[in-house]
Amino acid sequence: MILEVENGHAHYGKSHVLQGVTLQVNDGELVTLLGRNGAGKTTTLKCIVGVVPPTQGAVRFCGQAMTGLAPHVIAQRGVCLVPEHRGIFKLLTVEENLLLGQRKRSPWQLDDVYRIFPRLKERRKNGGAQLSGGEQQMLAIGRALMNDPKLLMLDEPVEGLAPVIVEEIVAQLKKIKAAGVAILLVEQNLEVCTQLADRHYIIEQGAIVYSADNATFLADVAVKDRYLGVGLV
Repeated sequence: MILEVENGHAHYGKSHVLQGVTLQVNDGELVTLLGRNGAGKTTTLKCIVGVVPPTQGAVRFCGQAMTGLAPHVIAQRGVCLVPEHRGIFKLLTVEENLLLGQRKRSPWQLDDVYRIFPRLKERRKNGGAQLSGGEQQMLAIGRALMNDPKLLMLDEPVEGLAPVIVEEIVAQLKKIKAAGVAILLVEQNLEVCTQLADRHYIIEQGAIVYSADNATFLADVAVKDRYLGVGLV
């Protein structure tokens, strides 16, 4: 097991946002965290990376306690979050953005990122502000890879992107997973989730209310309708 969150609680001021989240990600797995807006998905990711310190419970990564560690220390240990806003430096070129995340020990170097994301190689001299939304997302993922992640966490990576770009990013995530990187994915697009995931968790009002493998989740129309308000064809 690479990640374990046990009975995680978190507050924003007096607001009790997470109310006992428990989940696991195993080596090489892609796991999704699903739920309606405001259910606590992003807060869970922020707790894992230490941006929102948990007020109760434990976060363990590769068997070591992470609760209370500074975000940069957690990142150094191999937990990388690609946030919903992507965090691209728009005045820097694509290549400069990538090199900011570079670690010499990472198995992912510039050529590796360019191989998985050929669009980034084509645009490497362009500024971040000149990229489309899909290209910015690829850049954010590529920069995280350069940081040598053992666990890659993605917050809504295909939101608002054209279907052809969504397909491209799904194919790229499959390659990253095949290379052995564990992935925790927050995403509203259920078709993307079921194409990629080994297992799914659903969070509702700050607590995990459902977990299942991909085949079970696909077959469970009632659960999708109850917690996500959708039927997946």
